[in-house]
Amino acid sequence: MTKQEARRLARQYEVLESLGFTYDEADKLRRISMTLHRWHELECGDDFGCVERDEHTGKPFMRSSRTDRTYPIADRETGAKKRLAKLIEGKPVSAYIQTDPRGAALYLLRPGDVPEGADVSAYYSRGICVY
Repeated sequence: MTKQEARRLARQYEVLESLGFTYDEADKLRRISMTLHRWHELECGDDFGCVERDEHTGKPFMRSSRTDRTYPIADRETGAKKRLAKLIEGKPVSAYIQTDPRGAALYLLRPGDVPEGADVSAYYSRGICVY
């Protein structure tokens, strides 16, 4: 880790702690964001295949790009979302999950970050990016 990365990470923890999260909770938020980011990458696909959900059961499967066969995998997305909901419960923030894998996956929105009646997907970048 470079000095700049260490400073950025320390600043992120400071901002999250100012919102009422402990250091451990801030670290959990970061891990949730990384888990969701990787899941969104797999949904788009990589050299080995992509994640798909069964239409009827909602269970995730990995489709191999080489053999076109599917096999069941652990549903890390649902678990991460449950942990996130538990962490932000009672805090003055709401969560926005950005599913585009080219950027951060998790943004925390404070009251006033999104104008009244506006679409959150157009204003999420005003929130706190957790990556």
